[in-house]
Amino acid sequence: MTPESPLPEEQTLFPQALLELAAGTLAAAREAGIRLATAETVTAGLISACLTSVAGASETFERGFVLYHSSAKATGLGVSEDVAARYGAVSAEVTRGLAEGVLRHSQAGAAVAITGYAGPGGGNERNPVGTVYIAAARRGMPVLEEQYVFSGGRDSVKLQGVAAAIKLLRKQIAA
Repeated sequence: MTPESPLPEEQTLFPQALLELAAGTLAAAREAGIRLATAETVTAGLISACLTSVAGASETFERGFVLYHSSAKATGLGVSEDVAARYGAVSAEVTRGLAEGVLRHSQAGAAVAITGYAGPGGGNERNPVGTVYIAAARRGMPVLEEQYVFSGGRDSVKLQGVAAAIKLLRKQIAA
């Protein structure tokens, strides 16, 4: 530990298994010759942070968008207000729109978007706390989508979402 840093030098933000998943996804993107980008609501930039925790990520990771306020979630990156009004800001439809919007607003070849309710509040009968929607888009390919209801506290839901999003992004890269 240095006087400037309250943490030991070997301290990492993410568990080793998650960093390995991120490294594999970045390697797959590099091999495919594409850059990556993210659109995050519930994880508030944690997917981007995890990917960029891997040395050399700047060769492949282009950018990340964090849309946290409900109005930003509902209309960010070109998602129609009508879609959010009809399905809700936390929905498969909005998440798909965010993933597609990332590709329109970047030079990335593949993107992942995530919305959800980490808790302790915010959920509803249709989408209880722990609900997470993930969409991975790749230029010229169909969008891949998944929905989860994770258990645990706020940070646990977020980290489970990060892992699921990086896995789905890797699946999209391999498609």
